[in-house]
This record gives sequence, structure tokens and C-alpha cells, in this order.
Amino acid sequence: MRKNNMKSPEEKEMILKRYLNGESIKKLASEYDIAMRIIYRWNDKYQKNGLEGLISNTGRSKYKNPHAGIHLRKPKNKIEELELELMKKEIEIARLKKGYMVKGVGAEKEFVTTFDKNTK
Repeated sequence: MRKNNMKSPEEKEMILKRYLNGESIKKLASEYDIAMRIIYRWNDKYQKNGLEGLISNTGRSKYKNPHAGIHLRKPKNKIEELELELMKKEIEIARLKKGYMVKGVGAEKEFVTTFDKNTK
């Protein structure tokens, strides 16, 4: 099993240029201890998007949620505490407008629709 060895986009580009200049993909794969399919994948991305295509998305969410982990954040002062409370209320209002509410916490959390029900 290979160790996960992240390469920078510049390193990937240098390996691809050697490959495109005629060096054996087998030789490059063994020299840099990476799978040949990885080099093929890099090549496809490089041909489509250039150096931008070689930037790794590992650890980056496609859909960043600015409110993720709000309940874990600890306010430093009274103003931040009030802003955090306001943000939680705004999220709850948006959730209710969409027609669902949360029951339970943690692994027991479930989203229940409020349509056809009296929420009072």
C-alpha cells in the first residue's frame, strides 16, 4: 500500500512535461512512487484546464457552508455571543420557512416536515 504523498501543482506539471516529452510512464510512476493511472488522470485534467486542473480538491468541500459548526464555535465577547445567537435564529427561521423542523440532537437528529401540521 502506498503512502499518500501529496504533490503540488508545479510538481505534477513537471512530471507531466517529462511524460509529454516522451519519458516512459512506467519509469515516472516508479521514480515518484505513484500509480500510472494517477499520471493519466493528471494528464486529462491538465489538457482540459491547464495548471488550474492540477490543484487538489482534497479537504475542500464543493459546497462550503458558512454556517457549518456554528454550535461548536465559542464566542470571545458579548458582541460575538449576540451575533452567534442571531445567526442561529436566522438559520432556524430559514428552516421553518422551507417547511421543516429538527427533532433530536446528534445522531438522533431528524428533519420533520411541517406541512399539513399545526406548528403552534
